[in-house]
Amino acid sequence: MIVVHTTIPLNPDCGDEVMNRIDDLVERSRREDGTVRYHAMRDLTDPNLIRFFEQYEDPEAAEAHTESDEYRRFNELLPEVVDGEIETLQFETADVHAVEFTASEAVEALD
Repeated sequence: MIVVHTTIPLNPDCGDEVMNRIDDLVERSRREDGTVRYHAMRDLTDPNLIRFFEQYEDPEAAEAHTESDEYRRFNELLPEVVDGEIETLQFETADVHAVEFTASEAVEALD
């Protein structure tokens, strides 16, 4: 299992085009073979930071994603819209566990 977390600082003046391209990237990436999860979100404390969370079945699926047309088109846009350094963290692990619970269960777990 491959887990990727990327943080991209966007120029505050970049328009809706960037967010539309991110929406397209997320939608297409979620349909790629071997993609388990693919999310993009704005940071709560700095709305100019976009954070990607990606999970792939294996290294080959992660590599295939970076070779996709949509990924390449998005990356070609980056020099025009990024304001600072991009950071990517990548983890490879055999064990990834997803747990779902309600808000009430989260509170009960505190006891």
